[in-house]
Amino acid sequence: MYHTRTLEKYFIQASRQFPVSLVTGARQVGKTTFLQHLIGNDRTYVTLDDPLVLNLAKNDPALFMQRFPAPLLIDEIQYAPELLPYIKMESDKQRKTALYWLTGSQQFHLMKGVSESLAGRVGIVQLLGFSRREMSGLSETSTPFLPLPKEIDRRLKSGGTVTLKDLYNIIWRGSFPAIAISKNKDRDLFYRSYVQTYLQRDVRDLARVGDEMAFLRFLRTAAARTGQLLNLAEMARDVDISYNTAKSWLSILQASGLVYLLEPYFTNVTKRLVKTSKLYFLDTGLCAWLTEWSSPETLEAGAFSGAILESWIFVEILKSWLHSGQTPPFYYYRDKDGKEIDLLIIRDNTIYPLEFKKTSSPDKKAVQHFSLLEKLNLKVGHGGVICLSTQSLPINAGVSSIPVSAI
Repeated sequence: MYHTRTLEKYFIQASRQFPVSLVTGARQVGKTTFLQHLIGNDRTYVTLDDPLVLNLAKNDPALFMQRFPAPLLIDEIQYAPELLPYIKMESDKQRKTALYWLTGSQQFHLMKGVSESLAGRVGIVQLLGFSRREMSGLSETSTPFLPLPKEIDRRLKSGGTVTLKDLYNIIWRGSFPAIAISKNKDRDLFYRSYVQTYLQRDVRDLARVGDEMAFLRFLRTAAARTGQLLNLAEMARDVDISYNTAKSWLSILQASGLVYLLEPYFTNVTKRLVKTSKLYFLDTGLCAWLTEWSSPETLEAGAFSGAILESWIFVEILKSWLHSGQTPPFYYYRDKDGKEIDLLIIRDNTIYPLEFKKTSSPDKKAVQHFSLLEKLNLKVGHGGVICLSTQSLPINAGVSSIPVSAI
């Protein structure tokens, strides 16, 4: 059964502005299903996973374009970048919008080809796995998250309740559509197959990785560090690879849509701020599988429960922005004394600070570092602590507790 995606409305609007629209994202996040649901009766669908179609696209792109005229949906366009110049020529010739819809699972070579061939002609959107609201049939209630009191109240009224058990079951299973909404599917089999396919296809396509087992160890090492400051030198030592190899492999994880690097907020107003990014795994189910948590119960009770909850909260907020077609204005704050704020959302020259805590009753100590923002010469808006509370209550002036059901 199809679950409506929040991105639908924005994608249709964007498609009406450009001759080409590209949906990017990791494998299995639902890009093809998403576009096939919107395709209508007049648009042809072709996939470059078909070896015969791929051979035609790569070796005779002009004939491919004749055989499959627009309007057209091309799945996995990264396998045949040779098509992009011909898509450009046909777009310039027809001068219409919504001629070509494309999907792509890799962003390195794909985005390079798109920027060179389709500049000014393509609208690009990113699709992640299901958000909690999408899984619950509440996609229309999802808007870019801001911790404003009226917005929190609206979200709480529409978001229902989430028990601790339900929450960690969502986190443990993850957000890939095939496993998130199919409770009877074998989760371990899904992720084992996913990683094997990823290693054999995406990794080999993106870079020459000679030792797949070493790359898998790197993938597990990255998963174990979700929500932490990025330390490539330490990761390289743990996997026994060079620093430059670790840097290259991290870029592969980014290009495949598996990790997100959250940039620190930095300003010359205070030079005591750190410049290191934080690493977040974009699917908590894959993250939990890679770190070998066998059940939601052991995950919730274990030492990893706080870090993976932080990752889930962050990615849910990220989805609320990306799936609304918005660029996430996200940063985190940390100074050289170790004083940190998990997330800063900066909009209209206003900072909205957020902390993520595995507690049902956050106190003033949880937001003690919010006062540090006053020296950044920006207005500080309403902040919050996203936590396991059942209602939103004030912590101090301008800061409230925010139940996870509000995101």
